Amino acid sequence: MSPAGCSHVNGYKVDNWKQNLRVIYQCFVWSGTAETRRRKAKSCICHICGAHLNRLHSCLYCVFFGCFTKKHIHEHAKNKRHNLGIGEKYTTWEPTKRELELLRHNPKRRKITTNCTIGLRGLINLGNTCFMNCIVQALTHTPLLRDFFLSDRHKCEMQSNSCLVCEMSQLFQEFYSGHRSPHIPFRLLHLVWTHARHLAGYEQQDAHEFLIAALDVLHRHCKGDTIRDDNGKKANNPNHCNCIIDQIFTGGLQSDVTCQVCHGVSTTIDPFWDISLDLPGSSTPFWPLSPGGDGSTVNGESHLSGSTTLTDCLRRFTRPEHLGSSAKIKCGSCHSYQESTKQLTMKKLPIVACFHLKRFEHSAKLRRKITTYVSFPLELDMTPFMASSKESRMNGQYQQSVDVLNNDNKYSLFAVVNHQGTLESGHYTSFIRQHKDQWFKCDDAIITKASIKDVLDSEGYLLFYHKQFLEYE
Repeated sequence: MSPAGCSHVNGYKVDNWKQNLRVIYQCFVWSGTAETRRRKAKSCICHICGAHLNRLHSCLYCVFFGCFTKKHIHEHAKNKRHNLGIGEKYTTWEPTKRELELLRHNPKRRKITTNCTIGLRGLINLGNTCFMNCIVQALTHTPLLRDFFLSDRHKCEMQSNSCLVCEMSQLFQEFYSGHRSPHIPFRLLHLVWTHARHLAGYEQQDAHEFLIAALDVLHRHCKGDTIRDDNGKKANNPNHCNCIIDQIFTGGLQSDVTCQVCHGVSTTIDPFWDISLDLPGSSTPFWPLSPGGDGSTVNGESHLSGSTTLTDCLRRFTRPEHLGSSAKIKCGSCHSYQESTKQLTMKKLPIVACFHLKRFEHSAKLRRKITTYVSFPLELDMTPFMASSKESRMNGQYQQSVDVLNNDNKYSLFAVVNHQGTLESGHYTSFIRQHKDQWFKCDDAIITKASIKDVLDSEGYLLFYHKQFLEYE
C-alpha cells in the first residue's frame, strides 16, 4: 500500500461520506436482536417515495435506494446512467454439457424443511373462476418458471397495467412472500378478460382452454426474439422463440405421412404446448394397446383388470394411422393422390410436458363427460414415443426401446388438475407437489395436505410433468 493509504478509501471519502456510510450500515449490516431488525426494516426506505416495502433495490454505483414496484430504481438508473442490470437484453439460457452433468449428479442443491409452506397460498374464487385458480397453482409451482419470475428477468415493453407477464411476476411475488391468507387474483382475471375475450364473463370455463390462452398471451407479452445461429439462420426451436414460455413449454411434434404406393415419406414438425389424448369411451375408436390385464407394470403404471394407463394413451397417439381412401393425399414422389398412413412422434421434448386427457366430448349430436379412469405414473419415460425410437414400434405394436437409459427423456409429475361433476355443473381442483413426495390439494382458497395415493387415484384432466435432470429437490 502506498504511504498515502488506500486509494479506494480515499476516493470514497468525499463530502457527506459519514452519512453515506451510516446509510449502508443501516441497510446492509446484520442486526442481532428482533428490535434492531425492526428498526432496520423501517430505516430501509425508498429515497423517492419513502416506502420501506415495494421490493427495495440498492444502486451498486452510489448510495441510493429505490423501490422496484413504482420504478423509482429504474428512474435513478436512467437519470444517473447507473446500469440496473435487468435493463440489459435477456438472452436465453441453455445448459452446457458440463452443467447438465453437474445437474444430473447434484440434484439436491438446497435444504428445505418438511414443514416449509413457502409458495403455498389459496386463491379466492371470484365467481366460477376455479378453472383459472387451478392453472395458476400449476404455473406457480413450475420450477423453472418460478425461478424466472422470482429473479426479475422480465423486461416489459408494454404498459405494465396491461402486461400479463408483469401481473404473473407480481403473482409469483405474492405466492412466495410468506403470506398465508388467500390471494384475490382480480387483476389477473381482468387481464385475461382483456386479452382473451372468449374467456370473459362469469360462466364456468374449460381449464385446458384457459391454460392455452394464458400461455399464448404470456408468449406474446414476453416478446421473445427469434433465435438465430451464427449464420443468421433460425435455430432448431419449434416456435423459433426464446421467450421463457417457449423455452419451458414448447416441444416439437413430428408428423410422417407415408405413401402406400411408393412408400415415400413426407415429414413436418410442428410446435406444441400440450398433447391432447383420446380416452376409451369416446366416440373416437380406441384400441387397447396394453400388454394385458395381468397386473404387469409398464412406465411405473400398474395394469389391473383392464384399466387404461397414460402410456396406453400415448401409444395410441403415436401409432401409425391409415388415412383411408376418402382422405387421399397428393404424394410428392408419385405426383398423384394416393392412400397413405400418418404417424405422430416427439421430435423435441419440452422441459414441461402437459398432457390433456380429453374428457369433454362436444359434437353436433353429443355433449358429455368421459369419466374413464386413467392411471398415470409419478415418473414417466418418453423415450419410446420419440421420433428416434420409431423403429422400435412396428405396426402399432409396442417394443421396449433399447435406449432405456436416456435420462434426458425422463419426467417427474408435479401437478394434476381434476374436474369433479358433470359437463353442465362441475368444479376444478388441483394437486401440486411442494417438495419431493410432498403433495397438497388446492381447492380455491383451501389448501390441504394430500397423499401420493390421493394424487394417483384422482381422475386426472391435465397432467404436468417436468424433466428430471432440470429439477432440484
